[in-house]
Amino acid sequence: MRMEHKKWVALHLMMVLVVMASMLEGSKGISLCNMSEDGLMACKPSVTKPNPVDPSPECCKALTEADLKCLCSYKNSLELPILGIDPTLAASLPAKCNLTPPDNC
Repeated sequence: MRMEHKKWVALHLMMVLVVMASMLEGSKGISLCNMSEDGLMACKPSVTKPNPVDPSPECCKALTEADLKCLCSYKNSLELPILGIDPTLAASLPAKCNLTPPDNC
């Protein structure tokens, strides 16, 4: 493996760890873009392949309180697939919950 590639892989892994660590909020658990851990878990079956389901009412409620522009910033994220989340399915959730996604999302 070339040295530049090793450095890129190491940097990427560090970024993943930083993102995951920043999502921890003490005893509150994971939070992302104003979605609580419960909201994230409610939406996970809808963004996980191979058999995603329609979003539950709990998922849609969590999305109404979420920062959709922030969530949209993860659209091309390399971290989501590592967490088992399909970015394309995630980007389709607001429309499935009758929410208007941000422009250019």
